[in-house]
Amino acid sequence: MPNSLAQKKVVIVGAGWAGLGAAHHLSKQGYAVTLLEAGAQPGGLVAGWQTQKGRSVEAGIHGFWYPYNNIFSLTDELGIQPFTPYTHSSQYSPAGLEVESPIFQREPYLPTPLGTFIYTRFKRLPLVDRLSALPLLYSLIDFDNSDEAWKRYDNMTARELFKQYGVSERLYKESFEPMLLVGLFAPGEQCSAAAALGMLYYFILAHQPDFDVRWCRGTVGEMIFRPWVEQIEKAGGKILANHRVTDVRVGADNEIDAVICGDEVFEADAVIFSVGITGMKKIVAQSEVLRDRPEFRNLSNLGGIDVLAARLWFDRKIDIPLPSNACFGFHQTTGWTFFDLNALHDEYQNEPGSVVEVDYYHANQLLNLSDEQVLPLVQKDLAGCLSAFGDAKITDHAVVRIRQGVSHFAPGSYRYLLPGTTSFSNVYMSGDWIVTRHGSWSQEKAYVTGLEAANRVIDQLGSGGRASIIPVVPDEPHIQAARTVNRAVKNISQQILPDFWLP
Repeated sequence: MPNSLAQKKVVIVGAGWAGLGAAHHLSKQGYAVTLLEAGAQPGGLVAGWQTQKGRSVEAGIHGFWYPYNNIFSLTDELGIQPFTPYTHSSQYSPAGLEVESPIFQREPYLPTPLGTFIYTRFKRLPLVDRLSALPLLYSLIDFDNSDEAWKRYDNMTARELFKQYGVSERLYKESFEPMLLVGLFAPGEQCSAAAALGMLYYFILAHQPDFDVRWCRGTVGEMIFRPWVEQIEKAGGKILANHRVTDVRVGADNEIDAVICGDEVFEADAVIFSVGITGMKKIVAQSEVLRDRPEFRNLSNLGGIDVLAARLWFDRKIDIPLPSNACFGFHQTTGWTFFDLNALHDEYQNEPGSVVEVDYYHANQLLNLSDEQVLPLVQKDLAGCLSAFGDAKITDHAVVRIRQGVSHFAPGSYRYLLPGTTSFSNVYMSGDWIVTRHGSWSQEKAYVTGLEAANRVIDQLGSGGRASIIPVVPDEPHIQAARTVNRAVKNISQQILPDFWLP
């Protein structure tokens, strides 16, 4: 390794998917990487830990969807096999089982979006309601993840979008809003229509198998991040936990030349921020340097959403038909999911009783409750899906509360989201809330933006090979053709009547 390259110092803030992704690649390229993590261990929102009884817990269960090609490539590179097979899933309401989703890749392939609608097994939703979604397909054609498309749809709420295209009330309440509550973590009236279209298209509608999901066979922190961290450290990267960034230092030529954690100063030739919105706002609030820049100051217009995760151990085995389940209609503005960990996690396969994870999104009304207040509510919700939960006794539990823990893509928020580059010539951004044209979402998006940030560092500092990023699978030919026609019509209308219609 050339000595000149070893002198190139990169400081990365935040050890989640984005930060670890950037650190991994840059360490392999020979850079002196220092990764600063405010928490007790790497992982960010997917870090896992042990209870006092030595039982594994984490901040919610995270799915790994079929189009997560970059993450799957990473686990192959690490030589690990952390995932379950693809699983069936279901949805419950207070009326009982509503929807069963098959493994779509095993069904005969149908053109987008027919497979998703035809193969999904709705128990009570009438055909006339499902057909009311057809006009909505135009918006999915019109929304092509471009900057113009985001600006066009971002000021509208998701609920307004579905109403505008004539989606029935029942379809919205029983299908689309549950997807928003577990995909964007908020009810439709609080979600950007642009974010809703991007999320729904990526996970469900772009290609038939996209909704297929598998799960980690234990905590993500233990199964993926631990061996990943080992590889980063083996390549020379330093990962420092319990290091909360308090400021940055400006050097010459519009660069930040150091990141500060209390009394410690970490010099840098390049800096990558890889923290969530809430964490980034805290850093900006403390930093006079960052507060001086409008792009960082305007992050105050963004927010996060509260999450509560409860892991419960029961005194008996409960028959849970499918391992992953989403629930709607139990709470007006809160979505929730529950998982059979006996079926998903290796360590619980031989447990004498059921081990269940229950995750609540947009859980602001629950966060101030004690465990003793939360547990009966959780058990009541579970019993509303499967009555056997009502007679079971909770023998152990862990409740995790994460205030402002996940990104809130509120209407009008797009203008304040940061791109991968900043007004500092050597500072780059990554994370699931950063603007990218890749098209992915959630964990995959966070990891991809970490690789994109690493590539920007390499371009700036001029050493090493760029990370290979797998693009999303292209749209099917009929979708591409429809988008081409739509763009042509829009261009003509704009030439005839420029700036006439209210955007």
